[in-house]
Amino acid sequence: MKINAPKMNSRMLLRIAAVVVIAAVLGWQWWGKHHASAPAAPDGNADVPAAAASTSAPAKPVKPAPPATIKVGTLTLTACELKQLNSAATTPAFCAKFPVPENRADPGSRKIDLKLALLKSDSAVPEKDLVVYLAGGPGESAIQTYPQLAGAFAPLRKHHDVLLLDQRGTGDSNPLDCPIVAKQMKQLGDAGLTPAQRTERVGECATEVQKKSDPRYYTTSEAVADLEAVRGALGAPELDLIGVSYGTRMAQHYAAAHPDAVRSIVLDGVVPNQMVLGETFAEALERSLKLQAAACDKTPACKQAFGDWYATLQQLHAKLKNEAPQQVTFEDPYSYKPVTKTLTADNLVGVVRMFSYSTLTAALLPLAVNEAAHGNYAPLMGQSKLLSSSLSESMQGGMQLSVICTEDAPLMKPRPQDADLLLGTALTDALLAECKVWPHGPAPEDFHAPFKSSIPTLLISGERDPVTPPAYADEVLQGLSNARSLVVKGLGHAEPMYAGCMPDLMEQFITDLQPKKLDARCLDRIGPIPAFVNFNGAAP
Repeated sequence: MKINAPKMNSRMLLRIAAVVVIAAVLGWQWWGKHHASAPAAPDGNADVPAAAASTSAPAKPVKPAPPATIKVGTLTLTACELKQLNSAATTPAFCAKFPVPENRADPGSRKIDLKLALLKSDSAVPEKDLVVYLAGGPGESAIQTYPQLAGAFAPLRKHHDVLLLDQRGTGDSNPLDCPIVAKQMKQLGDAGLTPAQRTERVGECATEVQKKSDPRYYTTSEAVADLEAVRGALGAPELDLIGVSYGTRMAQHYAAAHPDAVRSIVLDGVVPNQMVLGETFAEALERSLKLQAAACDKTPACKQAFGDWYATLQQLHAKLKNEAPQQVTFEDPYSYKPVTKTLTADNLVGVVRMFSYSTLTAALLPLAVNEAAHGNYAPLMGQSKLLSSSLSESMQGGMQLSVICTEDAPLMKPRPQDADLLLGTALTDALLAECKVWPHGPAPEDFHAPFKSSIPTLLISGERDPVTPPAYADEVLQGLSNARSLVVKGLGHAEPMYAGCMPDLMEQFITDLQPKKLDARCLDRIGPIPAFVNFNGAAP
């Protein structure tokens, strides 16, 4: 789950994901043997080997091209390629558009098309149950982000098909975007906006969005109904739900509404139904940063290089709050051309928060903070450019506001205890202000009721998760009678599912449906990447 500090870019984009690339194998496999008889040597011609005259060499198996279309249930899906962010690599799949009413209570409401993709199993005869990936955000596209997480699904793909459905308002499912406002924001460039100006831009975006959509109907409850409609069209298979971050909320609500349709559940970066999105993010980030700082303190090389880098971060933040914004020139990590960006205290918090999501970037945080404290902001800003660019490709801020303004903002309470934390109250203040101008309807009365189920469930958490710490999984676990919670030491948000042996454990769980009997000792070998003490890496 990713909700940015209150800085609105061209799409109000808000999410981070570590990138893992894997080629997916598509279609049914078959082999054909071809025996070509070599002609006998004419008149004992020595130019033709005697062995060739008496035997035929088997030809290599040739895999045919996948079919152009397949029929699953009542749907006809067409061969397609899923693009990989910042890469020429693609993942073969079968895609289709699925029309649904925008407002199910009004039979005459507009129809919207949902984009779905089906990844065929490596097996010619896959299992009947269907694995479903539920993306995070809220606002993330399942189809666009799947290639980054494909490694986690590789063992499952051996015997299961995988369904990707872009939730309404995301990806190519009638996205809640506003290109006119986006163009205005681009023209503003790096100029800062006051909170009031940002709220005004959100209101303008809402006006633009309403020309093609009604944002009130882009919520979790509507998405649950969409998934059930797609399942019915696919022949009503049993589902194995794999939810990531906000996708864990989707999984719990779908399973509560359609328990007979769900065979198993995997939740990574667990969001309890009771949680109000955004309200506890400042507290969770502080916890994560302190764990990172404690790890550095226990590592002699890191402690010697940076001392108490958490205290250095606090001092740097205070300095930026009290000074004019810093103009930082650095090499763009994509074009390698010099660019100049503004660094403020709020920008610093946003970068630090994004760094903390993954052990891959968290390992750079002490070094980047130390360099910035000594006047070199380039490492911090360069990594920020990489992370923010990845967000802008797969996240819909409009859909995120539809979800949060309907389901969470009405319950959001002021948290004065967060004022002195690094993230402070800026995020919740911004969400409350933006929800005043973003169209939204009421959530179901029991929306935040705890999830209770006997469906086999595996809960996964990263020890240093800056958004959904392991305690949240423990909260959900209380309502589950056939479940287990696993914590991977040193990892961040929504990254344990593709770490080490976890993909194999997920496959074993979905095969056997016995979470409490999983031998998870292999997870003990997983841990964080040690903090870089210089630009060559960690100490040996």
